[in-house]
Amino acid sequence: MQLEESFGKVLRSARKQRRLSQETLAADAGLERNYISLLECGSSSPTLRVVFKLCAILGVTPSEMLARVEEHILNNNKNSR
Repeated sequence: MQLEESFGKVLRSARKQRRLSQETLAADAGLERNYISLLECGSSSPTLRVVFKLCAILGVTPSEMLARVEEHILNNNKNSR
Protein backbone atom coordinates (compact mmCIF):
# COMPACT_ATOMS: atom_id res chain seq x y z
CA MET A 1 0.00 0.00 0.00
CA GLN A 2 1.24 3.43 -0.86
CA LEU A 3 2.32 5.91 1.76
CA GLU A 4 -0.34 8.40 0.64
CA GLU A 5 -3.11 5.82 0.99
CA SER A 6 -2.00 4.90 4.50
CA PHE A 7 -1.77 8.56 5.53
CA GLY A 8 -5.26 9.12 4.15
CA LYS A 9 -6.77 6.23 6.08
CA VAL A 10 -5.11 7.38 9.31
CA LEU A 11 -6.23 10.97 8.70
CA ARG A 12 -9.83 9.88 8.06
CA SER A 13 -9.84 7.74 11.19
CA ALA A 14 -8.47 10.57 13.35
CA ARG A 15 -10.99 13.02 11.89
CA LYS A 16 -13.90 10.70 12.53
CA GLN A 17 -12.71 10.01 16.10
CA ARG A 18 -12.94 13.75 16.70
CA ARG A 19 -16.37 13.79 15.00
CA LEU A 20 -15.27 16.42 12.50
CA SER A 21 -16.53 16.76 8.96
CA GLN A 22 -14.10 17.31 6.13
CA GLU A 23 -15.54 20.81 5.85
CA THR A 24 -14.86 21.64 9.50
CA LEU A 25 -11.35 20.20 9.45
CA ALA A 26 -10.53 22.08 6.27
CA ALA A 27 -11.93 25.38 7.57
CA ASP A 28 -10.06 25.07 10.87
CA ALA A 29 -6.82 24.33 9.02
CA GLY A 30 -7.32 27.07 6.43
CA LEU A 31 -7.57 24.52 3.63
CA GLU A 32 -10.15 23.56 1.00
CA ARG A 33 -12.52 20.66 1.70
CA ASN A 34 -11.60 18.97 -1.57
CA TYR A 35 -7.93 18.95 -0.49
CA ILE A 36 -8.88 17.03 2.66
CA SER A 37 -10.78 14.61 0.43
CA LEU A 38 -7.74 14.18 -1.82
CA LEU A 39 -5.55 13.50 1.22
CA GLU A 40 -7.99 10.95 2.63
CA CYS A 41 -8.24 9.17 -0.73
CA GLY A 42 -4.46 8.99 -1.01
CA SER A 43 -4.44 11.13 -4.15
CA SER A 44 -2.29 13.87 -2.67
CA SER A 45 0.63 14.20 -0.26
CA PRO A 46 0.58 16.87 2.45
CA THR A 47 3.45 19.21 3.18
CA LEU A 48 4.98 19.16 6.64
CA ARG A 49 3.23 22.45 7.37
CA VAL A 50 -0.13 20.84 6.55
CA VAL A 51 0.65 17.76 8.65
CA PHE A 52 1.40 19.98 11.65
CA LYS A 53 -1.79 22.04 11.13
CA LEU A 54 -3.98 18.95 10.84
CA CYS A 55 -2.40 17.28 13.86
CA ALA A 56 -2.94 20.36 16.01
CA ILE A 57 -6.64 20.35 15.13
CA LEU A 58 -6.96 16.59 15.57
CA GLY A 59 -5.24 16.64 18.96
CA VAL A 60 -2.36 14.34 18.03
CA THR A 61 1.32 15.03 17.66
CA PRO A 62 2.86 14.76 14.22
CA SER A 63 5.10 11.96 15.50
CA GLU A 64 2.04 10.05 16.74
CA MET A 65 0.30 10.52 13.39
CA LEU A 66 3.34 9.29 11.48
CA ALA A 67 3.71 6.33 13.85
CA ARG A 68 0.10 5.39 13.05
CA VAL A 69 0.84 5.67 9.33
CA GLU A 70 3.93 3.49 9.74
CA GLU A 71 1.94 0.92 11.69
CA HIS A 72 -0.78 0.92 9.02
CA ILE A 73 1.82 0.31 6.29
CA LEU A 74 3.49 -2.49 8.24
CA ASN A 75 0.17 -4.19 8.97
CA ASN A 76 -0.86 -4.02 5.32
CA ASN A 77 2.48 -5.39 4.17
CA LYS A 78 2.08 -8.36 6.53
CA ASN A 79 -1.44 -9.01 5.26
CA SER A 80 -0.39 -8.91 1.61
CA ARG A 81 2.19 -11.70 1.98
